[in-house]
Amino acid sequence: MYLVTVCGNLLIILATITDSHLHTPMYFFLSNLSFADICVSSTTVPKMLLNILTQRTVISYAGCLTQMSFFLLFAVFENFLLTVMAYDCFVAICHPLHYKVIMNPQLCVLLVLGSWIMMVSLFYCTSLGVYFSSAASHKTHSGAPASVMYSVVTPMLNPFIYSLRNKDIKRALRKFFVQES
Repeated sequence: MYLVTVCGNLLIILATITDSHLHTPMYFFLSNLSFADICVSSTTVPKMLLNILTQRTVISYAGCLTQMSFFLLFAVFENFLLTVMAYDCFVAICHPLHYKVIMNPQLCVLLVLGSWIMMVSLFYCTSLGVYFSSAASHKTHSGAPASVMYSVVTPMLNPFIYSLRNKDIKRALRKFFVQES
């Protein structure tokens, strides 16, 4: 599942970079979402796989704090990015004649950077308090199924949901792989 996640999301990024027809706000945001999905999975899954292989489920406090910090960092970025994508759709539907003027490249970059800045601000202002709370009040495996769903399954499915069913992405990938052959 991890390999499917990384490969699927890398294909989306590759398609949007190599095909000039995909240099639009929607695909710019989709490639950033793919990057965030790779990062979300890569913060937890390698350690999870190591734990499964070694049958040792121990992690240091610093390791746990680091892992959760990066996981939340990318997960919150992903949520802000989905909000930006919703705004992009809103502009495309409600203001189709002004879409290219409103969603210019500078605004798209600013929206993504704004998502990062908002995410970092919220992350450091609110999330750290949660991690310093006592672990004794929480069950050890109570959130395991939800964690696997969010960190493994959702990032794996996002390329299929958002992009690989899209004819433009399929065309760009076919074009890329035919050129490589």
